[in-house]
Amino acid sequence: MNAIPYGRQHITEEDIKAVVETLKSDYLTQGPRIAEFEKAFANYVGSNFAVAVSNGTGALHLCALALGINEGDKVITTPITFAASANCIRYCGGEVVFSDIDPNTYLLDIDKVRILLENSPKGTFKGIVPVDFAGRANNLEDLRNLADEFDLWIIEDACHAPGGSFQDVNDVTQFCGNGKFADLAIFSFHPVKHIASGEGGMITTNNEERYQKLLQLRTHGIVRNTDLYTNSIDLAGGKEDYPGWYMEMQDLGYNYRLTDFQAALGLSQLSRAKEGIAKRREIALKYFDAFKNAKFIKRQSGIVNGHAYHLYIIEVENRLRLYNHLRSKNIYAQIHYIPCHLMPYYQELGYKVGDFPYAENYYRHCISLPMFPQLNEDEQAYIIHEVNSFYNAI
Repeated sequence: MNAIPYGRQHITEEDIKAVVETLKSDYLTQGPRIAEFEKAFANYVGSNFAVAVSNGTGALHLCALALGINEGDKVITTPITFAASANCIRYCGGEVVFSDIDPNTYLLDIDKVRILLENSPKGTFKGIVPVDFAGRANNLEDLRNLADEFDLWIIEDACHAPGGSFQDVNDVTQFCGNGKFADLAIFSFHPVKHIASGEGGMITTNNEERYQKLLQLRTHGIVRNTDLYTNSIDLAGGKEDYPGWYMEMQDLGYNYRLTDFQAALGLSQLSRAKEGIAKRREIALKYFDAFKNAKFIKRQSGIVNGHAYHLYIIEVENRLRLYNHLRSKNIYAQIHYIPCHLMPYYQELGYKVGDFPYAENYYRHCISLPMFPQLNEDEQAYIIHEVNSFYNAI
C-alpha cells in the first residue's frame, strides 16, 4: 500500500487552469480574483463580508487588532487547538486564559467558561476565541448569550470547519462563520484543509465598520479614499483635489495580502467544497461503523449533525504503539494537538501539568486517522484493518 497521510490536498485540472489563467493575466496580486474569492466565500458561509489574507494566523492577528486588543487584556480560549488561536492575543500584548474542554465534544466547555467568568471581577475579560476543533461547530448561540452577559466579543476560529454548522434554538442551521453570533470568524486554506490555496486565510463578519478596518490593516494600515484622508490637499501635493498617487498610512498595519493566483486556486476549490464535505462525512460514517463496538475505543469523533470532519479522531490506550504500528504500515496518522498550555512558552507564563485535566487526558489518548475526500474504499479498509489487527494482537 502506498503511503496514506492524515490529510492531502486535491488539485484538479480545473484548479491548474484557473491558476495558469491568472498567471497569464495582468495581475499576480491585488487583482480581481481576490474580490471574486471573497464574495464567493461570503456567500458560501452566509456572511455579509469576507476579507482574504495570507494565512489563518494572519487572519487571527488581524481580528485581534481590529477588536483593539491591548497590553494585559485577557481573552479565553481552549488548550486543544493549534497555537495560533492563542498566539494572536499575545501578538497584541494580551493575556491568554485557557479553559478546559468538554471531553465528549473536544470543544471549549461553556459551563467551565461561565464559572471562570462568574468567579472573576466584572470586566476582567475582553473576549472568547472558541475553536471549531476537528470540524465540529461550537454552539455559538449559547456562547453569544454568555458573551453578551459579560460584555465580551467572540472570534470564531473555524479553520477546521468551512461548511460546518450547528442547529440554533429554533432548529435553524447556522453555518460556521456566518457572522450571526461571532463578531469575527476566521478560516485557513492550508493544503490539508477543506479548501486549499497553498497558504491563505479568510475573515468573515457582518460588521461593515470592522470589515473596513480589516481591509486597512491587511495592507500596512494604508487608505486610498479621499473621504477618509486626514492630511490637507496642500500637504498631499494637490491643488483643488488630492492627487491620484496619494495615500495615507493611518494605522500600523501589516502585509497580510493573498495573491491573485492563490485566490484563483481557492475559488476553484470552493466550487467543489460541498462535494468534498459530503465525502468527508461518508468516510466518517465508515470509521464510526467500524469502531462503534470496539472495546479498545474510549471515544471517537462519531456522527454529529453539521460536523465538517477536517479530522476523524479516536481515543485509545497504547496510543504511541498504535501510532508507530500504523507508520510501519505506511499509514501516517497524526496527533491533534499537544495542549497549548503545556507548550514551553505558555508554561513560562505560569501554566503547568494538571491545570486542565480533560484536555490533558484527551491528549494522552487521541490519534487522528487519515481523512480527506480522495481517501478511497480500499485505503480506508486497510486503515481500519490495521487498527483492529493491532489491538487484536495485544
